[in-house]
Amino acid sequence: MSSASPEVRPAKFPLLVTLDSPGITDVPGFEAAGVPCDLRQKNDPKRLDLALVYSLRPCTAAGTFTKNAVKAAPVLLCTEHLAEGGPFHGIVANSGNANACTGADGLRDARATAKRVAASLNQKPAGFFVCSTGRIGQPLPMDRLIKGLERAVSEKGRTPAHGQKAADAILTSDTRPKTVTVSFTYDGKKHTVAGFAKGAGMIQPNMATMLAFLATDFSVPRSFLQKTLSEAVSGTFNCITVDGDMSTNDTVLMLANGHSGVSVGDKSPRELRILFAEAVWKACEALADKIVSDGEKITKVVEVRVVGAASAEDAEKAARAIGNSLLVKSSWYGEDPNWGRLADAAGYSGAKLIEAKLDILYNDTPAMTAGKPHPELKPKWKEIVRARRFTVQLNLHLGKAAFRLLATDLSEGYVNYNKSE
Repeated sequence: MSSASPEVRPAKFPLLVTLDSPGITDVPGFEAAGVPCDLRQKNDPKRLDLALVYSLRPCTAAGTFTKNAVKAAPVLLCTEHLAEGGPFHGIVANSGNANACTGADGLRDARATAKRVAASLNQKPAGFFVCSTGRIGQPLPMDRLIKGLERAVSEKGRTPAHGQKAADAILTSDTRPKTVTVSFTYDGKKHTVAGFAKGAGMIQPNMATMLAFLATDFSVPRSFLQKTLSEAVSGTFNCITVDGDMSTNDTVLMLANGHSGVSVGDKSPRELRILFAEAVWKACEALADKIVSDGEKITKVVEVRVVGAASAEDAEKAARAIGNSLLVKSSWYGEDPNWGRLADAAGYSGAKLIEAKLDILYNDTPAMTAGKPHPELKPKWKEIVRARRFTVQLNLHLGKAAFRLLATDLSEGYVNYNKSE
């Protein structure tokens, strides 16, 4: 990882990670909804495309956003609301339209969305985040969105089905919803961090082309929540790639409603701080893995590990060069253990590298040791790369820095899928 992982938790405080859970409605005090609006305007009245997350209790919030210079209107509004400091009550997110590259009209529409949901719930507009994902450069059909918003407010609830519908409503090219729930018991009381995400294409930090929404029943001071979320995002969502493209709409938001009556912050017991930080990390890690695993038309998920680098920057450069190389990704798709392409990509990455010290491994099977290949092991390499998931590791033997990247192969299916909309 490029950033420090959370402190190792004591074994007596285990975490329970539940994949494919209802998601955010597992957190006490949070309601959700997912409704159809036909925002794609394709006469598909049953496809869910508008999600609402709501907490009657006021929340603190944290967020991280795309670093693209071209930012969608909802990203601009979210950063503005986050800076105002809350209190916050919820999130509105639509799929099918990114509301990006839409100028002043797009920002006006994002503000109108926040204003409308706030009025419907007797709250203030600045207490709501607005997010969008979908096609860039088209105006939002606001008449459809507003009707859907009223329906979402009336249909919101706390059941697993409500959480699942919200997760479904933000999907675009995804083939399946992405949810997770992490829970643990501390001082006799159960606590929860849960959420949902979307993302399948345009996946490259910072962050990936994605939306992710997390919630917890802890009371968390704003600064501590932001620090915890930022560290988790740095080591999870910012360590994945599918196609090397960064989106205009990337957003991760986290809400803390204090429903449990327990606060966690800088002055909390060390064990509690460790548990909370790891719960947030585990939730982000699970959602990031789900995004990569659902990459557009992929057939492989490959863990790229670079260790023994002279610096963290060098480790990241080498890993990203490998994970984003079209030649490397194509060989993974072809189930060809072409380790020479790995060495080539690392060599041009800009990272300090000495060929005579370089080790390359497929899982635990060496392909090169100290710059010398092992052709006799090719049958084992070929067997490894046939798997749906495998690891490639480079040891530069120049230091102690390391970086881990989750990447994918590149298929002709990806090209066919993305050659037109």
